[in-house]
Amino acid sequence: MEPLPSPAPLAARLRNTLVRYHGIAGAEWRVARKTKDATVWRKPSEEFSGYLYKAQGVVEDVTNRIVDHIRPGPYRLDWDSLMTSMDILETFEENCCVMRYTTAGQLWNIIAPREFVDFSYTTSYEDGLLTCGISLDYGEVRPDFVRGFNHPCGWFCVPLKDCPNHSLLTGYIQTELRGMLPQSAVDTAMSSTLTNFYSDLKKALKK
Repeated sequence: MEPLPSPAPLAARLRNTLVRYHGIAGAEWRVARKTKDATVWRKPSEEFSGYLYKAQGVVEDVTNRIVDHIRPGPYRLDWDSLMTSMDILETFEENCCVMRYTTAGQLWNIIAPREFVDFSYTTSYEDGLLTCGISLDYGEVRPDFVRGFNHPCGWFCVPLKDCPNHSLLTGYIQTELRGMLPQSAVDTAMSSTLTNFYSDLKKALKK
């Protein structure tokens, strides 16, 4: 088990990586799934042999409230149907923490429940916010779970210029589920999980 990294340099590297992803030209992405709530694209990841996914949709609410529902905290477990538990293991200054969370089985349990330990960081970005994370090799793996790994991931949330009570939410996700899984099952699960994320989030914000 590795010791916890120093939070400030890790947060800076993470933010820079996400801003770089946010600048990737549209021509490099291929549409993976489209619903009324969001569009999901993908491209080969630079971090591992799977894909970097990009998801984007307009959410009817102010930026701060949306990010409060996404980042580690009391709201996330209430509405995210994929997340089954979440514990904050360490809290640092400047909106940094280490959390452990578990996810439900997917695709009729072809993908068994997973556990992740992530460093999370929330910071300002343009007129809105960026909340981002990366997995750490930290803590004992519980026996009922496969330990997955999130390569740099994050959500940019900025108000629409002509309609500030609506926000553009753009996510970048690259999750290495690990374990013996057919890649086609992983790709199907990722695309549907991301579009469901938007529809579940929108329902939660209307409550």
